[in-house]
Amino acid sequence: MPRLAQFAFLALLLAPAVASAQEVELPYWASISAEEARMRAGPAEQYPIAWVYHRVGLPVKVVRFHQGWRLVEEPDGTQGWIFNALLSRERTAIVVGEDLAPMRAGSGAQADLRWNLEPGVIGLLGECDDGWCVLDVNGHRGFVEQSRLWGAGEP
Repeated sequence: MPRLAQFAFLALLLAPAVASAQEVELPYWASISAEEARMRAGPAEQYPIAWVYHRVGLPVKVVRFHQGWRLVEEPDGTQGWIFNALLSRERTAIVVGEDLAPMRAGSGAQADLRWNLEPGVIGLLGECDDGWCVLDVNGHRGFVEQSRLWGAGEP
């Protein structure tokens, strides 16, 4: 098969995958899935690196996409481009605020205290209901007020 015909055939095979990526509703939550993820000033490798992440699970908000790149926003509002393969759709959340965030045995301020979480702690996000979210931090599960979690709720 001539090279041009091979390319055309491959393009036809990939078209549905590209089209489905364009159907994703923005914004959406994602998390960093690589041991090292470079945030760039633009959507290509030739753009300068703005930041290098070494936190697997860090939640990010995807606000735009361009080909294989995602414009993401981090908890402090910083935005930049990360290659899509370095991101996961697994929902995580990071504890925000100044003080310790109580992790409770149930959803409510009166539920037994399990642990106190420092700002910056990241966990797997479970269901959220009535202002409380299930959070799993390295196997320690409990309920945390949704207002103390960046990555919970609607992006």
